[in-house]
Amino acid sequence: MVGIYTFGNLTFETAERIKIRMKKFMTFLMLLLSGMQQANAMNVDKFMDKHIAPISDAVANLIFFPISICGSKVPIIIFWILIAGFFFTIFYRGIAIWGFKHAIDIIAKPSEKHGEGCGEVSSFQALATALSGTIGIGSIAGVAISISIGGPGAAFWIFAGAILGMSIKFVEATLAVKYRRFNSDGSVSGGPMHYIAHGLTRKNMRWLGQPLSVIFAILCIGGGITGGNMIQINQTAHQLIFITGGEHSFLHGYAWVIGLVVAILIGLVVVGGIKSIAKVTTILTPTMCLLYIISGLVVICANITHIPAAIATIVTEAFHPTAVAGGVFGTIIIGLRRSVQSNEAGTGAAAIVYATSQTKEPVSQGFVALLETFLTGVLCLFTSFAIVITGVLKTDAVGQISGIELASNAFQSVISFFPIILSIIAVLFAVSTLISWAYYGQKAWTFLLGEGKKRVLTFNLIYCLFIIIGSAMNVKSIIDITDAMMIAMCVPNIIVLYILAPEVKRELRGYCQRHNVGRWVYPAWFVAQKAEEVPVVAAVDAEIKEEIK
Repeated sequence: MVGIYTFGNLTFETAERIKIRMKKFMTFLMLLLSGMQQANAMNVDKFMDKHIAPISDAVANLIFFPISICGSKVPIIIFWILIAGFFFTIFYRGIAIWGFKHAIDIIAKPSEKHGEGCGEVSSFQALATALSGTIGIGSIAGVAISISIGGPGAAFWIFAGAILGMSIKFVEATLAVKYRRFNSDGSVSGGPMHYIAHGLTRKNMRWLGQPLSVIFAILCIGGGITGGNMIQINQTAHQLIFITGGEHSFLHGYAWVIGLVVAILIGLVVVGGIKSIAKVTTILTPTMCLLYIISGLVVICANITHIPAAIATIVTEAFHPTAVAGGVFGTIIIGLRRSVQSNEAGTGAAAIVYATSQTKEPVSQGFVALLETFLTGVLCLFTSFAIVITGVLKTDAVGQISGIELASNAFQSVISFFPIILSIIAVLFAVSTLISWAYYGQKAWTFLLGEGKKRVLTFNLIYCLFIIIGSAMNVKSIIDITDAMMIAMCVPNIIVLYILAPEVKRELRGYCQRHNVGRWVYPAWFVAQKAEEVPVVAAVDAEIKEEIK
């Protein structure tokens, strides 16, 4: 493990070791730059698209294996996620609604609700880092692509998927804190890999937990490299090329250069671990969200008279699409695919960072996680509404893939210089997501291979390499592999969420009784409170810590 010095409450790595790690990292990137310069003579963009795209397409076809329903091909895995959303929403009696205010209270008044517990970052920092991972370029480009393919109705299903996903995210975050692991250097490791392995082991289901945790970790690495990495840099590069002249841009054919620069920036942040990441995302996330929301409000206000018609179009097209292959099922599938990729509910990814939060009670972070999914849905809705209300999406163009350029045209119709602003927002969104997913993938990597600075450095280098690769690939291939890898994570994760759902409900009961929350939803819990029914959190934490030693 990396050595540290401690003075009072201040903990930091030795400056010498940081220098060594950074020298190794920069040396690798310089060698990579030299290789990329030579590859440029062979047209590296086309080379990557030719050789890597077929692999991504094959993976996507496997994961999205369809069945025929009413003449439409529907991927089976979509039903897997949709049913889970409905189940957990009903099982916890609409916790997304009744728990929303309490979630805000935890963030707004943390000291009044909970004392500081074990962990590396505050609940708000964990939320900001999780948001930085979900509110990425997919909230702009991904949504635009979905609407261009599935029509305006896809916007409805994107937001509906976010609402259903809130209850799933609650379960993931709660379990992540409960089954987190404390390392010898004071750092925390957690997430689905751990609650799958340890949660099922405690239920005498080690035979299922061990293989599922390994499968999830592998998929998480793949999802991080694709969804959290390649799509982000790809659309950022496209936007920068677009605003600098498109085919006539000095960057045309040199998208990989953009990827290289971003790779260096990401490497400089992630080398410092979760505390460094949290410091950056705590500033970056609110800034980029506020900037985008203000821009969206300007567009909406400029077209205020078209709001009723836009709402009617979105709702009508959600159930009766007129220009989408596959009809309503096609629209639902496209919308839900984008929703999962955007808010990541069911994937378990954000649970990895929630595990690091400083809280004594797992359920408290579960409530906080509700806000993440909701806010992601709101950001996606802003993009959708801007595209529909401005009329930049033509009916005869539905079905043709259009990414961030479509969103850019929507905002440009009101703000002439908005492509420049969007480029700044896109870079911020992309960088924030790249940072968060570097951490997610890193934790999955060390779960499989063990902790250690060399192993962490190896993953960071691989991750940065794929930033460069993703910048030069065709968007269609990236979208397919992104959605496939991200949604595939839902399979092992949701299986275990079902198994551990009663355990989470017991935790929720004790929490509600202690904090007087949900009285009108679960009145029976407050009629006869028995001391033995209230979980002793400290004892549970001690038991888990002893188990993972």
